[in-house]
Amino acid sequence: MSAFSEYPVLKLMVEWVVVLKRLLLQQKHMPLNLNQPAPDFTLYDTTKKQVSLHDFRGKTVVLLFFPFAFSSTCTKELCELSDSYAFYKGLDAEILGISVDSLYTNAKFKEVNQISFRLLSDFNKAISAAYDSLIENFAYGYHGVSKRATFVIDKNGNLAYSEILASPGDYPDMPKLRQIVASLK
Repeated sequence: MSAFSEYPVLKLMVEWVVVLKRLLLQQKHMPLNLNQPAPDFTLYDTTKKQVSLHDFRGKTVVLLFFPFAFSSTCTKELCELSDSYAFYKGLDAEILGISVDSLYTNAKFKEVNQISFRLLSDFNKAISAAYDSLIENFAYGYHGVSKRATFVIDKNGNLAYSEILASPGDYPDMPKLRQIVASLK
């Protein structure tokens, strides 16, 4: 006698997981197009508060996907943006950092590096996949790590800019990002 025959709810849950995985894989391969609506999401920040993209309608949003808290390139990138946070706030723009790290890891990373903006946990990897910003097979046998990617969402919720880097060690074009955000003011 299998666990499925004893617990039909368990069988149903397993079937749903399989369906959801298929949907995620299909969603991951959907191309993102400029001037089209950005995929909406709801994730937890470092204070265990849910944050949704649609909450920022009417503001420019910079989405910053990063591979790992505490890695050298991620620390440099997020600290540079944190140091420039006043510039972005002056343009009525919000920055949201997203990684597959837990909200606890992100909280410590934010505290240690005094990051000024919210860090969101995409622990289940669905949002990284939706933004085509997920590395399936990473170094050290890790699977499902966020790519280094930057997206700018305009005040209407449309994708205005995207930069998805090929290597996690590559560094984003910060002057271009500042230029794009300034042009949307």
